Amino acid sequence: MDSNKIHELLGNEADSLLNHTCSTISKNNLHLPGPDFVDRIFAQTNRNPQVLRNLQQIYGTGRLANTGYVSILPVDQGIEHSAGASFAPNPIYFDPENIIKLAIEGGCNAVASTFGVLAANSRKYAHKIPFVVKINHNEFLTYPNTFDQIMFGSVEEAWNLGAAAVGATIYFGSENSDRQIIEVAQAFERAHELGMGTILWCYLRNNGFKKDGVDYHTAADLTGQANHLGVTIQADIIKQKLPTNNGGYTAINFGKTHKDVYEKLTTSHPIDLTRYQVANCYMGRAGLINSGGESKGATDLAEAVTTAVVNKRAGGTGLISGRKAFQKPMNEGVALLNAIQDVYLNDEITIA
Repeated sequence: MDSNKIHELLGNEADSLLNHTCSTISKNNLHLPGPDFVDRIFAQTNRNPQVLRNLQQIYGTGRLANTGYVSILPVDQGIEHSAGASFAPNPIYFDPENIIKLAIEGGCNAVASTFGVLAANSRKYAHKIPFVVKINHNEFLTYPNTFDQIMFGSVEEAWNLGAAAVGATIYFGSENSDRQIIEVAQAFERAHELGMGTILWCYLRNNGFKKDGVDYHTAADLTGQANHLGVTIQADIIKQKLPTNNGGYTAINFGKTHKDVYEKLTTSHPIDLTRYQVANCYMGRAGLINSGGESKGATDLAEAVTTAVVNKRAGGTGLISGRKAFQKPMNEGVALLNAIQDVYLNDEITIA
């Protein structure tokens, strides 16, 4: 996909997104993605040589290999939503092998999925594409529905099936967040001991984060703090939703913040809001990957490219996009993943 096509997909937002200059947090203060990212950033940390090797495997696979950027296919929605809700639009993905095939055909750096999906195909594919085993989930068969992340297996089992990394979710702000933080911190410590990388889904969950008809679950100030908690427990990569607003702390009137967050470190521009998320990932020492969101059909390609442009220009590390890719025919899913990757391969799209 060339620059003209990207410009076309961005539509009326093209000029604002492609020509924006960030005047809040300077790009010169960021640790930006690059071919030497593992050597430059992780080699000076406490991560052992096995972790470095597995992180390099992730950064060195797929169409974005050795660029410092990543494109990951995540398919854990069979538990997080339901298998029917997730795979009815394209039933071939009830077979877990097709999930891995999509990631490979789509040129992804890694495939992130459940113990069951990856174990079912471990011997055939673990050496062909990096596995990220999602070790906890929020299952929706309990009635009435509850919102809690519970462990579905052990870090040792993820290692046994050949994982390069483990992934987990914490619902920051929820009544169960204290337990989740402890569980995931311990799991990440063990994963690093065994030589695997760690990816944290830093999501917010609390009905109180909705105020006067505005949903602050994707506010830059709140998601930024979730990211900061994530890197504190040594997540190597942070997954976060793209920010859609700001001022969650002040609107809900809780916690602690500072006026400079809103007056100097952010603006209303989506790239500036995402830059604040990157800043909370230790200024990019832990890569920020934004999620692709739900599939809406005809607008999926434009939305995916827009998210990629915002993430890249903010200083992020890539996208982790699932439903937009697997809830359509495989060739269309491959094309969408390739379009995301083309944004990161395009030298004309630079850091704002």
